Order: sequence, then C-alpha cells, then structure tokens
Amino acid sequence: MDQVKRVLESLSIEARELYIDKEVPVLDKALTPLEFYRKHVASNKPVVINNAIKRWPALTKWSNQYLRDKIGTKEVTVAVTPNGYADAVTDGKFVLPEQRSMSMSAFLDIMENPGSANGIFYVQKQNSNLTDEFVSIMGDVEELSWGSEAFDKKPDAVNFWMGDHRAVTSMHRDHYENLYCVVRGWKKFTLLPPTDLPYVPYETFDVGTFKEVDGKFIVEDNEDMEKVPWIALDPLSPDYDRFPAFKSTCPIEVTVHAGQVLYLPSLWFHHVQQSHGCIAVNYWYDMEFDIKYNYYKCIESLVDITK
Repeated sequence: MDQVKRVLESLSIEARELYIDKEVPVLDKALTPLEFYRKHVASNKPVVINNAIKRWPALTKWSNQYLRDKIGTKEVTVAVTPNGYADAVTDGKFVLPEQRSMSMSAFLDIMENPGSANGIFYVQKQNSNLTDEFVSIMGDVEELSWGSEAFDKKPDAVNFWMGDHRAVTSMHRDHYENLYCVVRGWKKFTLLPPTDLPYVPYETFDVGTFKEVDGKFIVEDNEDMEKVPWIALDPLSPDYDRFPAFKSTCPIEVTVHAGQVLYLPSLWFHHVQQSHGCIAVNYWYDMEFDIKYNYYKCIESLVDITK
C-alpha cells in the first residue's frame, strides 16, 4: 500500500517537473488546428488565447439593454441558491440548485439590484442553452472552427453563463474538452492537473435540492437519485486538518478576461469565480476515450486501493 502511494506521489511530482506549466501560457492569437492539437490538446495542457473571438458581435453588443431588447420577454432557466454554490456539497449533501423559469428582464433586474431578491441567481443550465433558450442571440457568436477541426467534431453543447459575483463553481472535473470564452467581465479559474488526483478528496454524498419556502431555503432530499461522488474541499480555503494530502497540490490560478478564450483540457480539476454580471459562452467537445483516459482510470483505481 505504501509503495503504491509512493508511486502515485512520484507521478504527480514528475508531471509538474516535466511538462505542466507553472502558469497558464497566454497566446496572442489562435493557433492553426494542427498547432493547437499538437501543443495543447495532445499534451492535455491549458492555454489562454487572445484575439480568437475578436470578431464576435457579442463583445460589443451584449449589454444588459441589448439583452432586454432581444430576449427580455423570453423565459430562461435560472439556478437559485442561498449561498452561491450550485451543484456542490452543503451540510454533508450534494445539493442541486432550485431551477426557476423567469423572463430575462426579471433576471437582469436582479443582476442590477442583487439585494432585491432572496438568494443568488445564476444562468448556468448546462444543456446547450445557447442553442435553445438563447438561440435568438446565437448569431452574435461564431463557432471556433480551429477548435472543431482540432477535435475533429462539432461541440456537444454550447452554453451561456451569466450571474452574480457570489455564484461559485465548486471544484470538479469534466469529461469534455472545453473552450471557454469570456464575453463580459472576468472568470477566475483555480486548476489542478489530473495527475494530482491522489491528493483530491472524493467522497460520495446523498443528493438534495434547494427550495425556497416562505422566504427561507431548505434542502429537499432526492431519494430517487443515486449518491454522487464529489469534492467537498474548497481550494481557496482548504481544511488541511480534514484533507492533509491536499497540501501536496500546486494549484494554478488564471483569470480570463473579456475577449479571451481558455482551453480547459478534459479531466483537469477546476474551481471558478466570476465578476458580477459576467457573461461567458463555452463549447464542450466530448473527450476522446483513448490511452490518456486509460491511464487516468488506472490512476483512479490505484487511488481507490490506497483509501
């Protein structure tokens, strides 16, 4: 058991020494699809790209007034929580947000006057909502052709994000290649490479859903749902007494500003903060379940053995 732990520790250390950048590099412009694939996708390394979306009309058009004029009466799905944490561990449970349908104008009213409503509001429905609920403004963005060519597929989902600065995305990983485009404001990502998995504390949790009742939020049990594996740790304020192994990680922080694109590789752990009223669009491409995934599953199995 101790030998397995030492091997996993060596893997994490050598990855940082051999290929993981201490800071996320920033490029002046988009690479060719081949260059992007060779330098970043194949090596599973994040990168920030300037000027890749400079022709998007959204960068200049997407003011609150423009959104009111275009989709103000449109019903959109909004995640509401009392603490800003949707899809996160709260009081020992994995808690989903309350999903509300409201007009875009009503949502924008709350964004402009955060104290006017109970709770923290975030448009974050991850089911390709840009091509569904926000389809009337989809013409203001363009698919990143160099990304689609590099991944050799069309995006599985295109998502629109906008919300309160108190809305935080808890640390997790995705089985997607992610091109994350900030249109307005900024997003701050705290990243960990997949090779830090041995230090990241996964536990399984019962599932609940926030619901506002008589002005107070409660958590309703979702007894029909299976337990969810999730990370209870906050990387910004880690509880080292409870999770001492996390001391061995070296989180990488990067802030992505309006007009920039972050390539967030599949299986990288990430925690996200944002400026108030930040707007972003991301393109999710299903990852290739190739030898990299095989290696990752092997590490996952070895980590389970050491628990």
